[in-house]
Amino acid sequence: MEAFNHRVNTYIDSWMGLRDARVRGWLLLDDFIPTLALTFTYLLIVWMGPKYMKNRQPYSCRALLVPYNLGLTLLSFYMFYELVMSAYQGGYNFFCQNTHSGGEADNRMINVLWWYYFSKLIEFMDTIFFILRKNNHQITFLHVYHHASMLSIWWFVMNWVPCGHSYFGATFNSFIHVLMYSYYGLSAVPALRPYLWWKKYITQGQLVQFVLTMFQTSCAVFWPCGFPMGWLYFQISYMITLIFLFSNFYIKTYKGHGGSRKTDYSNGSIHGHSNGVTSSEKVKYRKPRTD
Repeated sequence: MEAFNHRVNTYIDSWMGLRDARVRGWLLLDDFIPTLALTFTYLLIVWMGPKYMKNRQPYSCRALLVPYNLGLTLLSFYMFYELVMSAYQGGYNFFCQNTHSGGEADNRMINVLWWYYFSKLIEFMDTIFFILRKNNHQITFLHVYHHASMLSIWWFVMNWVPCGHSYFGATFNSFIHVLMYSYYGLSAVPALRPYLWWKKYITQGQLVQFVLTMFQTSCAVFWPCGFPMGWLYFQISYMITLIFLFSNFYIKTYKGHGGSRKTDYSNGSIHGHSNGVTSSEKVKYRKPRTD
């Protein structure tokens, strides 16, 4: 296995160039195989999980959903704060920022972006909750594509461009995730659902995020500062795929149903995934509850 890891790393290094020495020895970053194995395990669970649950009763998972979602809310807020403060400390330029020009702030940025990378592994649990709760209709192509791709993408980001112009998309995404996971966590509490009004605007915020990230990335193409061009072109291409997929989801969800989902608290209308309550549970909650 060690020899195989070495061959894979040698191939990646010959293709990608010299890695950033500042992340050597960091958890999960030295070898790509663990990240790749975790991603394949996730895809295997996506494939086999619904088959395993087919003839079984769904699990409620409510006792886990509230701390899970609120924990991710706190982590997302921490990342958002640290990313903003790191960019401010280093005097980061919106239009282009190289990876070795922010001084000590670059090290602070690298630390928080590692947590951002690691959070993509934690977020695999979103899909596992769907499977356990038999919300299989929420396991869409958009959902799986977004979750499965981000962990590997950020492994490469952390090894080659772990600061500098990489900061903007992660910052905006962390802010959106504060809103998104707080919605998920609160929606798992029946008494709070009538007051949760911002689900539709989360998807709108995600679309704004992708458009602004693509614009900010494009600025570094037209006003270069030494940030690798290949990464910029990849980021733009990836943003285009997300804009297309999320726009299609938004139109089908909010335009194609005449706004009929305004009172749906199942968390299923945010980038094609839900880890709150199922439709059947939602009906039960209309009756007086004692729990």
